[in-house]
Amino acid sequence: MKEKLLEKFQDIYGDTNGTKVYFAPGRVNLIGEHIDYSGGLVLPCALTLGTYGVARRRADKKIKVYSMNMEDEIQEIAIGDYQVVNESDWTNYIKGVLWAFEKKEMVLPFGMDLLLFGDLPSGAGLSSSASLEVLIGFIVQDLYGFDVTNVDLALMGKQAEHEFCGVNCGIMDQFAVAMGKKDHAILLNTKTLGYEYIPITLSGVKLIIANSNKKHKLGESKYNERREECETALEEISQAIGIHALCDLDEKTWNLYQVTVKDDDRKRRVKHAVTENARTKQAAAALKNGELKTFGELMKASHQSLSEDYEVTGDEMDALTEAAWQQDGVLGSRMTGGGFGGSTISLVKENFVDEFIQETGRIYTEKTGLSADFYVVEIGDGPVVQ
Repeated sequence: MKEKLLEKFQDIYGDTNGTKVYFAPGRVNLIGEHIDYSGGLVLPCALTLGTYGVARRRADKKIKVYSMNMEDEIQEIAIGDYQVVNESDWTNYIKGVLWAFEKKEMVLPFGMDLLLFGDLPSGAGLSSSASLEVLIGFIVQDLYGFDVTNVDLALMGKQAEHEFCGVNCGIMDQFAVAMGKKDHAILLNTKTLGYEYIPITLSGVKLIIANSNKKHKLGESKYNERREECETALEEISQAIGIHALCDLDEKTWNLYQVTVKDDDRKRRVKHAVTENARTKQAAAALKNGELKTFGELMKASHQSLSEDYEVTGDEMDALTEAAWQQDGVLGSRMTGGGFGGSTISLVKENFVDEFIQETGRIYTEKTGLSADFYVVEIGDGPVVQ
């Protein structure tokens, strides 16, 4: 890969003098879905798929960017001139990170030539935007010698997406990308940013991502709607009991105070947040003890809650997950990401992988008319200089 990237850089920029090659992973969330904005626990891991960058300093104040995925012309960004010209422009993620550095009084002293390539499947919900944001931050701190930690990179990536790109995301994606560790998940408290690495021993078991290839038509509007429902429910509950986030509640306390929430839909949203937070704790304990069967059962319960209580799965994601549950060798499967499209994550015994892919794909196509793409993935590290 490194050689191909350098060859392309030479084609675009004329030579490879002074270049470095960088990588930042994508991420998948194993469990703890739609609670990162309710102060909950999440359990993501970084992948060995992600975004590559070849970069070097320039003598002037220009940042030139070429993406092998877009196969477009070289894009040019002037240092200090960070504006959203077109909301769908992929360079907004780059501008947003540079803007976030500038907000912390870290202004780039000179420009750079940059070549990008991502091998994350498009539209699969594996955080290609967070991967790009952390990659840019990592390159900037390395090339310019800024004193920032990987946690800082995650926070600046989130700030870029929130305040510059206008996407109201949680912290999980950027944190998982920036802080990834090979063969470990990250048990992250999204309220405090306290975290613990949880070892994952997948002896004889594979992690399989299935991209539904269902476009996220409802995703963004429903995502914002769910956040608003949670915020309203929190206001209602906090008038009776002093909590600052829905996931401050345990199941016993929620049962006592659910009468304070006036709407049945909002009650179901809170139920999901509270029970999903509990499942995430149980899942981390199961992984520590090597109990993959228990972990798989919690994955299934998570999906059922996302479908019935949080209502973010949609027919296609339910069909894909239910097809997976029917297969031999499957320990667990669930929707991962924002929902209404995107991907599932499944734990499958190694000697059943081929059959799983064939049969799950067949049933899914019969039910939906769509064709899923399957990826056997590995858990990798955070950003690195290659």
